[in-house]
This record gives sequence, structure tokens and C-alpha cells, in this order.
Amino acid sequence: TGNQYSKTPCPGSNGNKSSHNNKIFNRWGWTDKMSLNIQQSIKNARKIVVKIGSNTLAKEDGTQNTEFMANFAAQCASLINQGKQIILVSSGAQVAGVSTVNGWARKKDVHYRQALCSIGQVELMHQWRKAFQNQNLHIGQLLLTKDDFENEHRSLNIRNTLFTLVDEGVVPIINENDSVSFDEIKIGDNDNLSALTAILWSADTLVLFSDIDGIYTDNPKTNSNAKLIEKVDSVEDLRKNIVIGETNSFGTGGIETKIQAAQKVTEYGIEMILANGSRQNALTALLECDSRGTLFSVKN
Repeated sequence: TGNQYSKTPCPGSNGNKSSHNNKIFNRWGWTDKMSLNIQQSIKNARKIVVKIGSNTLAKEDGTQNTEFMANFAAQCASLINQGKQIILVSSGAQVAGVSTVNGWARKKDVHYRQALCSIGQVELMHQWRKAFQNQNLHIGQLLLTKDDFENEHRSLNIRNTLFTLVDEGVVPIINENDSVSFDEIKIGDNDNLSALTAILWSADTLVLFSDIDGIYTDNPKTNSNAKLIEKVDSVEDLRKNIVIGETNSFGTGGIETKIQAAQKVTEYGIEMILANGSRQNALTALLECDSRGTLFSVKN
């Protein structure tokens, strides 16, 4: 699998890529080597939590993007073959449910939505199992709620299970237990779920894949002057200088929840990368400096 992804020269290296296109307005100290910083974060990390959002897993018609899942499993296998450990936090139960029971797509009743997630979670894991099976990798499922992280005994059990699975070469796949969650025990989005997972597992880096390239000064879909922020050293300063929009399409999160996740993990010394999951070979591209994103750094 490792030969499937060729190395790409980084901006500022001896390769032919020009670093000019990577220069961004230098308000937060951005440089033309931010992709190199992201590459270094992935390269230095042994324990990586990767979160994939619903919009990344969905085709334009709202059904599951199984081709993406197969390709992404191959990328995970490539990193695992390099000695890295991967935990996947996967959204998409509702998307998978719509793919399976299309007649429920327009039903908004909470009981139908929870039932749809119950059906969809089975299909979601079935597709992930097939994708990783092609890479000779097993997967394990954990469905969690906020209560699981707040209960000391249960959180210790989760941690031990994660360590056991990963040590045995199994890829844990985590999602919120949407079918039983209610407001009091609901995390509400997988950005924060992935952050809690990264902290519990003592990860080195958290990667959030969404349908955007990173954090912008404003919504780039509505403001052509919005600038990509490629490095964030202070979440507090970031909040003062950007316009935070709302969630979209299939996702339950948005920029706000991604910033919340960054705040959580960086306080524990875990770097976070926000990047576009729809880019070709999105995960391995970060390691090869072939993709842009936002790096939330930690203080030394």
C-alpha cells in the first residue's frame, strides 16, 4: 500500500513546487511553509485520531460515498505501515440510513431520526469493514455518549479498550450513540467527540476532515475576500478576528464546534489539523505537503 502514494516535494524544498501560492496575509504569523508545519505534525505523530464529517462521507445526492471510504482505508493502511496508530471517528450514520431507507429521508421526528441512525450505523460499519478488509485490517466499533467520558469507571474502560485494539493492529471506529442519546448525555457533534477521544487516548495529533480547507476569516462561500488561516497559535485571538457561521447540510457541527475541539485538545498538548476531506488522498496528502489546512499549534 505504501507505494500507492508517491512523495510530493514540499513548498520551500528542492522540489519544483512554488511556495508563492501558499503565501497568506501575515496577521497571525503565517508563512509560505504552513503546509510543511502540517506535514511535520503528522510526521512526528505516532498516535493520530482522524474525524470524518458527514458531508465528507456523503455524495451530492445524500447517499454514502463508498469509493471515498475504500480510498481512505487505503490511506490509513499506508500510515499504519509506517508505524502510526489510527483511531477513526466517523460520522455518517444518518447518511447511511438515508442510503438504506430512502423513504425516511424527509422524516424530521426525533424518534424517526434516531431509528434512522440505528439502521444507518449498521450500514456505515458494514462499508467501513469492507473498506478496511481490503487492506487486511480489522475494525472495532465504539458507540459513546458524553456520560461515558464523564464516568471515571467507563472512561477508563474506553481507554483500555482503545489501547488494546490499537496494540493488536485493529482500527477503532467511534461514533456518538445517536439512537439512545438525549440532550443531557449528548455530545452533539463529532468534532468534540473526536477531541474527547484524542484526550482520553493521549493522542499526538487530531485531524478533522470536513468540506472546507480550514478556518477562514469569513465564510469563503459567501465572501470572496475571505482568507485561509493556516496556523493558529491562540484560539482566543482567533475568535476575535473571524466571522463564525452556522452548520450546513448533513453535519451537526460547524466552525464553532471545530474551534471548541481545538481548544480542548491544545490545552492537553495535542495539535489539531482542520483540512478538506474531499481532496484527493486527503490524509496522505497532509504528510506529503500536497494539501492545505489550518494547524492549531501547541505551546512548547
